[in-house]
Amino acid sequence: MAKTKIQKKSGYHHGNLRGQLVNAAGRLIEKNGPDGFSMSDACRLAGVSTAAPYRHFSSKQDLLTEVAKDGLQRLGEDMDHRASQYPRGTVDSIAAIGRAYVDFAIREPHTFRLMFSTKEHTGRIEELKAVGRNSYGVLLQEVAQYLGEPEINETVMRSSFPLWTQVHGLSFLSIDGKLEVTDFPVDINDSIMIATERLLPAKS
Repeated sequence: MAKTKIQKKSGYHHGNLRGQLVNAAGRLIEKNGPDGFSMSDACRLAGVSTAAPYRHFSSKQDLLTEVAKDGLQRLGEDMDHRASQYPRGTVDSIAAIGRAYVDFAIREPHTFRLMFSTKEHTGRIEELKAVGRNSYGVLLQEVAQYLGEPEINETVMRSSFPLWTQVHGLSFLSIDGKLEVTDFPVDINDSIMIATERLLPAKS
């Protein structure tokens, strides 16, 4: 197993200190879980002094929330990128969003759990939800185009919610190892495509 590379400690003027610490914490979370590292561990991995984080983060919990926000933002970017590889507002582009969602969960399971947790983000839930809404907006915009709706309205939201619950549930089944105990083979890509086709309403 490759060792985690620790950066050489730098002085006070550290480029993008906040981003470096969020990245380091994210790597440690994927290795040890949200409870399996300390602020000093993140500092060591980022190559900064142990006093450095407190210019940006009040506590480890504060840093965990930033990792969750970063994960939600990157998830939205991943979904938009995958959708852009197909004609927009199509079954294929919407299914691609679902695949990006599940792929993210499989690739970063601990971060994914952190993104949808509540206990680690006391006092900052609304802030986290705002970032999540932006990411969810990628799906809403795509479904709006599919339905030919000029804006995100109640019809779009009602049509999008089952799509999200399907891939969200599939994500947790995947990272919890539940799919491995089924008596039949599960093809995640096929499952997402079939569900997308069946859950999307017929165009008027």
